Amino acid sequence: MSQDRRSVWGWALYDWANSAFATTVVAGFFPIFFKQYWSAGSDVNTSTAQLGFGNALASLLVALLAPLLGAIADQASVKKRMLGTFAYLGVLGTAALFLVEQGNWQLAIFVYVIASIGFSGSNIFYDALLPSITDESRIDYVSSFGYALGYLGGGLLFLVNVLMTLNPDWFGLADAGEAVRWSFVTVAVWWGGFTVFTLAWVPEPDTGRLGTLGAISAGLRQLGTTLRKLKQLRTVMLFLVAYWFYIDGVDTIIRMAVDYGISIGFESSDLITALLLVQFVGFPAALVWGKLGQHWGVRKSIFLCIAVYMAVTIWGTQMREKWEFYALAAVIGLVQGGVQALSRSYYSRLIPLNQAAEFYGFYNMLGKFAAILGPVLMGLSGLVARSLLMPADPTEAMLTQVGQESARWSIASIILLFLIGGYLFWQVDETQGRKEIRKLQDV
Repeated sequence: MSQDRRSVWGWALYDWANSAFATTVVAGFFPIFFKQYWSAGSDVNTSTAQLGFGNALASLLVALLAPLLGAIADQASVKKRMLGTFAYLGVLGTAALFLVEQGNWQLAIFVYVIASIGFSGSNIFYDALLPSITDESRIDYVSSFGYALGYLGGGLLFLVNVLMTLNPDWFGLADAGEAVRWSFVTVAVWWGGFTVFTLAWVPEPDTGRLGTLGAISAGLRQLGTTLRKLKQLRTVMLFLVAYWFYIDGVDTIIRMAVDYGISIGFESSDLITALLLVQFVGFPAALVWGKLGQHWGVRKSIFLCIAVYMAVTIWGTQMREKWEFYALAAVIGLVQGGVQALSRSYYSRLIPLNQAAEFYGFYNMLGKFAAILGPVLMGLSGLVARSLLMPADPTEAMLTQVGQESARWSIASIILLFLIGGYLFWQVDETQGRKEIRKLQDV
């Protein structure tokens, strides 16, 4: 295997590795286990709000750290070291979920936040390595290839985890609850094990020779300089704000879809099966989006993804039947990897490549701030709708109906994010962005 090909495979294998966390933990078992085990006895809207606020806290902490971490990585050749540090922090946090006892939702949120910081923090440096392993002619496809491997790898382990919960006796486990707890351990082993290939096969870009303390000091200075430069890079700023809104909707659907399905009365087994469908549809679809971006245009492809997500959200507020959830899962699988991969590669066209880690730090910062807004928006919308719809003296049946209708209002609030993000992205001019970078570098 040539060094270039080895680098691409090594880079993409990190998506294969950490997507197990995104699939089994974030989208799959954590929301279900949180609602039925760690928050047992709470009403559906309260547990949704708790989960939403937990996701928001993890995202806030990463968002605050992201630009500084990126600036430090640009001052010294430490991108892989930083990726490994955060990856194994996430691995330890994921494994620790096994130890959290029933009813202890506070500790579950705390450990989940630690694991999420590791996951999101490592992605800052993973994204920043992308421009160094390929050129602009292939970057859309390589970015999509990473997401495709992520869908396949995450989906394969998730399939094993689902079999563990449906047939715990096959694996020598007592029940589904024990199977879920052991599933967290398998994610940690998968994530930690395959990360080794990324650290071994991807070369470290030679961006500096500073030591750790020198890199921190230089990174702080560079961060201030870049903040001043961003005032001159209007196109970058406009894209980041647009991305902030539309990726918020995408991330919120990923994180909260299972919780929403449970809230409106679907069985957890149906929701897990739908998530598997997303993964295995997403694998070939991400590769197709990479080619579509190359030949049809990245901008038009991203707009198409946003439009599909708006339609999915509207349909989601009205669905009543189990088959509708499966249909929506298939549609999401078709576009989820596309909008993520093409946004990442499109951004690389707008930034100075010698400051890739720092600018991807801002990219991830806004992505994580977006993941704060969406879950909180859902949680608050659901609680407000519940208070407005609740009758003075409700029966048990009325409580269930109000909870389900409130959940529908909560998912409807996400449409606003796609509308704002799409409108702002329409105003991004890639040609103007290149001119701004050249002008800045000529100064």
